[in-house]
Amino acid sequence: MTTATLNSVSVTTQANVYFDGKCVSHSITLADGTKKSVGVILPATLTFNTGAPEIMEGVKGACEYKLKGSDAWVKSGTGEKFSVPGNTSFEIRVSGEPYHYICHFG
Repeated sequence: MTTATLNSVSVTTQANVYFDGKCVSHSITLADGTKKSVGVILPATLTFNTGAPEIMEGVKGACEYKLKGSDAWVKSGTGEKFSVPGNTSFEIRVSGEPYHYICHFG
């Protein structure tokens, strides 16, 4: 099931803009202190570095991702999640419609 609403959150109103606007997100903090970001990736192939482990949840659209050290592109769409270890990187490829996501940190 796709997360449609996050209740009781604090939103950082200034957007995080990456890769010349191909990825735009907002940082949010839940009432319990949990940090997440919500955003959109426009059609592109991008490489992200991670500090903490991440779970990417597709809210709308689809992407393909490739974890560092892998040669395989894996599809992920609306309602699907994929995990990325901390202190590594991953590539994400979006074609067609934008990929809307929630990034769960930790």
